[in-house]
Amino acid sequence: MTGCSAQPVTSLYVHVPFCAHKCEYCAFYSEAAAGETVNRYVASLIREMELVAREVRPRTVFFGGGTPSLLNLRQWEQILAAMERFDLLGAPEWTVECNPATVSPDKARVLRAAGVNRISMGVQSLDEALLDRLGRVHSRDMVFGSFDILRRAGFENINLDLMFAIPGQTMDVWRQTLAEALALGSEHLSCYEVIYEEDTPLYAQLQAGRFEVDEQLACAMYEELLEVAASRGFHQYEIANFARQSSGSPSEVPDRACRHNINYWRGGSYHGLGPSAAGCVRGVRTKNWSSTLLYCEQLEQGRRAVEWTEQLAPLARAGETAAFGLRMNAGWAFEQFRQTTGFDLREEWPAELNRLEEQGWGCLEKDRFRLTRQGLRFADAAAEEFLRS
Repeated sequence: MTGCSAQPVTSLYVHVPFCAHKCEYCAFYSEAAAGETVNRYVASLIREMELVAREVRPRTVFFGGGTPSLLNLRQWEQILAAMERFDLLGAPEWTVECNPATVSPDKARVLRAAGVNRISMGVQSLDEALLDRLGRVHSRDMVFGSFDILRRAGFENINLDLMFAIPGQTMDVWRQTLAEALALGSEHLSCYEVIYEEDTPLYAQLQAGRFEVDEQLACAMYEELLEVAASRGFHQYEIANFARQSSGSPSEVPDRACRHNINYWRGGSYHGLGPSAAGCVRGVRTKNWSSTLLYCEQLEQGRRAVEWTEQLAPLARAGETAAFGLRMNAGWAFEQFRQTTGFDLREEWPAELNRLEEQGWGCLEKDRFRLTRQGLRFADAAAEEFLRS
C-alpha cells in the first residue's frame, strides 16, 4: 500500500510563506516579507530539512507559497547549499513558483544551475484591470518579460497559472487572456475558477453584495478553456491542468504533466516543510503550524514544528484517495487503486459508482472508473460520494 512501506519518501514540498502583498482571493498562509523574519525562516527551514533528509530521496520537489521567488539571492544560495549538503538535489522534476514581479536574470540563473527545471508562474490574468481587482503586484508586461528571462536562463518547462470567473471578467477578456497566454508557448497550463474562501477580501465583498457569481458564465468559460487548450496541443489530464506531449501519441498522462501533483492525486507519500505545510508519510498526515514565528521557535529548539498529526482508518484513507484520484481524466484503474489502497473500488463503492454513472457524471469501464466531462466540472460533489468517516 502506498505510504505504508519503509521506502524513502520521494516527494518534497516546501512552503515559502512570504508575499509582497496578500491577494484578494488567497486563503493560503502567507505574510508580508520582513528582512529579519525571512532570514530566521530560512535558517529554520534548513533545520527542518536536516531532520527529514535521511528518509527523503526526492523524485519531485515543489517550492510553493506565498512567493518563493521573493527570496533574495543570498537566501536562495543558503537553501541550495543546505540541500546539497543533505543530498536533496537532483530531483528529475523540481518546481519553483514565481511571481512575474520577482523574477530576475541572476535569480533565474542560480535556480537553473542548482537543478530547478520547472517554473510555475502565477499570471492569473493578462488584463490590467483584473490584475488590480485581484490585488496582484505584477503587470501584464512583467509576465512577458519574466517569461523571456526564464527562457534565456534555460528553463524548458514553464507552467502558467490563470484564473477564470473573476468578478468583472467577461468572456471576451477571458478569450483574449487565453490567446495571449497560449501564444507564449509554455509547456503547461493550470486554470482555476475563482473560489470564494472565508477570511478573504473577495469573500467579504461577495457577502456584502458588491457582485454576484454568474455560474452560467463560469461554466461557459470552462468549456471555452477546454476547446481552446485542445486546439493548441494541450492535453487535459486533471480538472484544471493541461500539458503538452512533446513526442509520440499522448498517454493518459502527458510527459509535461506535473509529477509532483500527480503524486498527491494518486495517494503517494510526501514530506511538507515550512509554516502551514501539510505532509503524509506512511499513512500519517501532518500539518505544520500556520505561524512563521511558532514554526521558527519550534525548530530553533530542535524539533519539528508540527501542529497536529492524524492517521485515518484504512477505508477512510482509501475513500479520500479515490476522491482525489478521480480529479484526473484517466480516473482510477481498478488494479492500480487496489495496489495503492488495498481496497477494490467496485466492492466498496458499487452504489456510488452506479449512481454517478446514472446521472451522467461517471463512466464505468471494464478496467477503470472515471468521471465524464460533466462529472469533472462537478468533481468536488462527485468526490463526496467516496468519503468515509
